[in-house]
Amino acid sequence: MSKQLPQDFVMGGATAAYQVEGATKEDGKGRVLWDDFLDKQGRFKPDPAADFYHRYDEDLALAEKYGHQVIRVSIAWSRIFPDGAGEVEPRGVAFYHKLFAACAAHHIEPFVTLHHFDTPERLHEAGDWLSQEMLDDFVAYAKFCFEEFSEVKYWITINEPTSMAVQQYTSGTFPPAESGRFDKTFQAEHNQMVAHARIVNLYKSMQLGGQIGIVHALQTVYPYSDSAVDHHAAELQDALENRLYLDGTLAGEYHQETLALVKEILDANHQPMFQSTPQEMKAIDEAAHQLDFVGVNNYFSKWLRAYHGKSETIHNGDGTKGSSVARLQGVGEEKRPDGIETTDWDWSIYPRGMYDILMRIHNDYPLVPVTYVTENGIGLKESLPENATPDTVIEDPKRIDYVKKYLSAMADAIHDGANVKGYFIWSLQDQFSWTNGYSKRYGLFFVDFPTQNRYIKQSAEWFKSVSETHIIPD
Repeated sequence: MSKQLPQDFVMGGATAAYQVEGATKEDGKGRVLWDDFLDKQGRFKPDPAADFYHRYDEDLALAEKYGHQVIRVSIAWSRIFPDGAGEVEPRGVAFYHKLFAACAAHHIEPFVTLHHFDTPERLHEAGDWLSQEMLDDFVAYAKFCFEEFSEVKYWITINEPTSMAVQQYTSGTFPPAESGRFDKTFQAEHNQMVAHARIVNLYKSMQLGGQIGIVHALQTVYPYSDSAVDHHAAELQDALENRLYLDGTLAGEYHQETLALVKEILDANHQPMFQSTPQEMKAIDEAAHQLDFVGVNNYFSKWLRAYHGKSETIHNGDGTKGSSVARLQGVGEEKRPDGIETTDWDWSIYPRGMYDILMRIHNDYPLVPVTYVTENGIGLKESLPENATPDTVIEDPKRIDYVKKYLSAMADAIHDGANVKGYFIWSLQDQFSWTNGYSKRYGLFFVDFPTQNRYIKQSAEWFKSVSETHIIPD
């Protein structure tokens, strides 16, 4: 049975500067934490990505043609401040003014992220989110952007702070690639929330008339079985990846139950509790009461069972199905029940998780006025047909099926009271992936990376129909 989305529900694509722009050495752009890390790995390079730096107008024209009203983009901090602070690079500033003008010309509203995994190299080496210098420079950079880019009406402070902290210090898949350092993970999480709060409060004090929010990666966590120990493992995993952030940014305080779970993880790993000050908690509370929206990035869910061994993480970075392993000391082990469909990268396809996380925000965090689904989509192994012409439409029925199921779950949550106002598919076009390079394609538009030619996918046509009719076909 078809389902209806509200008439004011907006739809569009999502991007991130480092993943789409390419041109990492052009026009004075400074280095970021990924540059040296990827060079040493030697697996793939962030150039040319989708060459959005030169082809943004082409991609925005496609977005407009295929029914997009909004787009997520991020500003590359090191295009504005090559060293993270100090001298401004005018060519970077000019580029983003041109990008935002093109958005307006194509009748697409940009939601602009200040930090999407791309800390300037100097600040990363100074300690990244564990460094007070980083936090102060981030706030200064945000202030510059608010004053300079007055045409932007929707701001996002940080994209997926949980992904940054956990992958930098727990799983080791993001630079500096440390693992098992839960103490650094939780301290980074808290510091991110402090920086976010300072920026929200600054923005509101400037009375610029726009809106500001944050984007969280939220994977709904379920117990593998009905046993008490599996339920507790799920609670611990949830505290690590979801609950501390939700409390801090959406409630303005860390609930005692949350802190007890955090302390249990740290104690099991013989590591100290993170530090906070009354002044920081006051800022966090103030920001939660002024936040305009929260963005939810939801791709998959997790099931946890009790585990008492050492931490072990094997990241599926090449699409070898079934190769991932995730066991964390003091938390639990990920173990999917039988019958749960997965992608080639071992991400579960479980739309109920989307419904449950949206309803959790609605029920447990009443301060939140508006929610957007700011990322959701499926990575597939796709190739260009040998006889492709500019008019070739690439078939991707699995993406259509995936998005249909998740949009349907969102419609159910809206029906049940969740104030969800929009959906951003990841991603607008095929682009570079931090840990998968170019093999994992998410886009509505296929990018032939050697030529940078764009091709339409069937999902783009399906997306346009839903966007224009607000009806999710059965």
